[in-house]
Formats: sequence, structure tokens, C-alpha cells
Amino acid sequence: MSRTRTRVSAPDQACVAAVDLARAAAEELARPGEPGEHLGFEAEGDRVVTHYFACLDRAYRGWRWAVTVTRASRAKKVTVSEAVLLPGSGALLAPEWLPWSERLRPGDLGVGDLLPSPDDDDRLEPGFAETDEDVDRQMVFEYGLGRARVLSAIGKDRAAKRWHSGEHGPHTPIAHAAPAQCSTCGFYWLLAGGLRHMFGVCANEYAPDDGKVVAADHGCGAHSEAAVMPPPVEQATPILDDLGYDLIEEEQGDDEDEGSADEPAAEELDRA
Repeated sequence: MSRTRTRVSAPDQACVAAVDLARAAAEELARPGEPGEHLGFEAEGDRVVTHYFACLDRAYRGWRWAVTVTRASRAKKVTVSEAVLLPGSGALLAPEWLPWSERLRPGDLGVGDLLPSPDDDDRLEPGFAETDEDVDRQMVFEYGLGRARVLSAIGKDRAAKRWHSGEHGPHTPIAHAAPAQCSTCGFYWLLAGGLRHMFGVCANEYAPDDGKVVAADHGCGAHSEAAVMPPPVEQATPILDDLGYDLIEEEQGDDEDEGSADEPAAEELDRA
């Protein structure tokens, strides 16, 4: 069986010897004294060699300057192709970039923030997809089968008032800034029984109320049908003219009042 081998050309000696040229190119990009010792070279192709220099900048520890030099065919002069700063072993790197949908964490949503759900969100499905089995299971649990006692009408009423007036009700800043109510959200999971008309459980992991009982008229920016809002228009800064001036005429009544206040009264002159 024959084996094909890739021919590797030997490094161009003229490019290998151009260490000073490569260092000068690195010094043009870096601050004086930052390119350190020569760390070696690497052949990139025919008449193309990359020289590496240590980076002495304390902000880029573990990085190195990479300067690629080359020469044209049958030419003796070597020129610089490119010079960049590359990370080496142990270099401090930024974390891998992630889209915002993957960077978002539960609890990041604040007052006035909107979190649109994509059309292909696998956490949502059409409302008519609920099966009869789920409905039957809720009815059996509500009637209290298998339990010694169930919640009374008074207990339900107290719970409804407490939940509706609390931080997951409609009278909160995040609910006022929400684009719509929880009752129209796809992540709104209805409670069973008589309270299903007023309350449900939030099932959106990115919402601040995830896993909590929320009122039907509550809301937040993680609504399943939230739309992307246009950026607010910045108001222009008012222009204050501090070089010009306006002429204001004094009222004659003020002058007369001031003059009469300075002159002695007629009765006082007669007494004198």
C-alpha cells in the first residue's frame, strides 16, 4: 500500500536571518522595551517565516509578539507581512463568547426589561395541546381523594388575598412595567380548583418569579409574547445662551414706592 507524504519545504534562510527586521516591526506596535527575547521562528510556507518575541508588558503576561516576514521569488530583500500579539501558554484570555440567550441567568430580569421568546421555543406549545388526562388528574386532586382534609373556603380566601396583595400580585413596579399580564403568558401554569381563575405558577426559568404562585394580572418582562422594544429616543440637550442678554424695563410703581419709603412722612416733619 502506497503512502502519500506532504512535502515540507525547508525554512527560507533569508527570512530566518531577518530577526532584527522582525523585532523592529514589533517595536513599532509596542511600547519601547516591551518586545523581549527572541523565542524562535516557524516556517509558514515557501519563503514565509514567523518570528516570535516575548511580550514584557505586565498587562499581557504569557503573550508573545508574532512577526511574519517573507520575500518574493528570486528577490533578496525580506519584507514584513504582518505583526500581531498572540496568546501563548498560560496567557490570560477572555471567556468564550456566548450569545445573550445563553449568558442570561435566572434573576437577571429587572423592572422594565423584556425577554422575547423565539417562535421555536421548545418550552412552549400551543394551548390546545393539553390532554384530557391532565384535566382529570387535576379534578381528582381538587376533590381531595386520598387526603384527610382539604383547604376550606376561608383558607382559600385568605390565601387569595395574601397572594394578590403581595410581591407577586399586580401592584408591583415590575408588573406595571410588564408588556402584558401573566394570564396571557405561555409560561403561566394554572392552579387546580377554584383558584385557577386568579392564580397560577410561573414556569419560566429566566423570570424572577419562576416556581412561585403569581396572580393572573401580575406580569414581568419575560412574557412569552414580549416583543423587542425600539431603543428610546434621546432628548436633545437644551441650549443655554449665556452670551446674550435681554432688556427689562423697571416698573414705575416700584420706584415710587421706594422713593416714598425714603422720604419722611408729612406728619413727622410737622412734629419736628
